Amino acid sequence: MVHYTCDMCGRQLLEDEDIRYVVKIEVYTACDAMEEVDDDDLDEDVHGSSEENESGNCDERHPEMFDDEDYKAFRFDLCTKCHEKYLQDPLFLKSWNRLHFSEN
Repeated sequence: MVHYTCDMCGRQLLEDEDIRYVVKIEVYTACDAMEEVDDDDLDEDVHGSSEENESGNCDERHPEMFDDEDYKAFRFDLCTKCHEKYLQDPLFLKSWNRLHFSEN
């Protein structure tokens, strides 16, 4: 039998009874940061290079195209309550702003 646990709160999720949500996050270098533009190449960049047109959109690149340090993928299982919390604040900006440290 497969056992699932919510990665946010640690609650055990029963396979037959509980709804489980999956969050997948990919972090990789943006395409514009991967290519350095030369002043001589400015005209080509304005009109679009033939390589970009052949290879397709930058967002279509596959993880194999990146170094290990340029690409990272995460997968999390969430219960219903944590799923609702996550959707309200996916980057935890509201939670982070609540932290106030003393001026010690």
